[in-house]
Amino acid sequence: MRFTFLGCGDAFGSDGRFNTCFHVTADDGDFLIDCGASAMIALRRFAVEPNAIRTIVLSHLHGDHFGGLPFFLLDAQFYSKRTGPLTVVGPEGTQARVEAPMDVFFSGSSGVSRRFDTEFVEIAPGRTTNVNNLAVTGFEGVHPCGAPPLALRIACGGKTIAYTGDTEWVEGLVEAGAHADLFVAETLFYERKVRYHLDYASLAENLGRIAPRRLALTHMGPDMLENRHRIPEDTVLAEDGLQIDL
Repeated sequence: MRFTFLGCGDAFGSDGRFNTCFHVTADDGDFLIDCGASAMIALRRFAVEPNAIRTIVLSHLHGDHFGGLPFFLLDAQFYSKRTGPLTVVGPEGTQARVEAPMDVFFSGSSGVSRRFDTEFVEIAPGRTTNVNNLAVTGFEGVHPCGAPPLALRIACGGKTIAYTGDTEWVEGLVEAGAHADLFVAETLFYERKVRYHLDYASLAENLGRIAPRRLALTHMGPDMLENRHRIPEDTVLAEDGLQIDL
């Protein structure tokens, strides 16, 4: 299994990074975790075949995490000529929130008949949903976005990937990330405490309880980027295009 950071930036592209979009290549089918506004550009930049992606799992419904989906769906119809089914997994309200910008950006596009089946699976925190050989569990965070924001725990092919999504520190992150093969954590700030986002200091205080096999930091804002030299060497600092084999 290979995990690739197609985009690891914050909402505003600090340090020239693409919005959040992670690509996982697995024997049971490729999938994306989040599909931020710049996702199609990143897919092209890093030569990822969109039609190989069976599933897109969304942590929450802010544009830098799901805003690339309208473009992904339209590319699938008109450029990539997709025929295989696509499943989009996300919190309650995902389908409506995806279709709304489609009709703003390209009027009437959400209702166009596609050559491929598109299924939206909306999940609730605290339950595991099995879809396309993925076991997806959501844990509610604190990050106002019009729907329950989720930290994600995804089991596939004997490996577990955990991802905080965007949230301030919540106890659910301990269970979400426990002993994960890869725990990907947003760290917008280094030690400054702000509402709705995670800082590295809060994460570090709790890492002993989470005990992931590997930790990667993503969604770093200017403050965190300025302090990245202070992060232990065994922690992965995400870069666009960085690959991790699990």
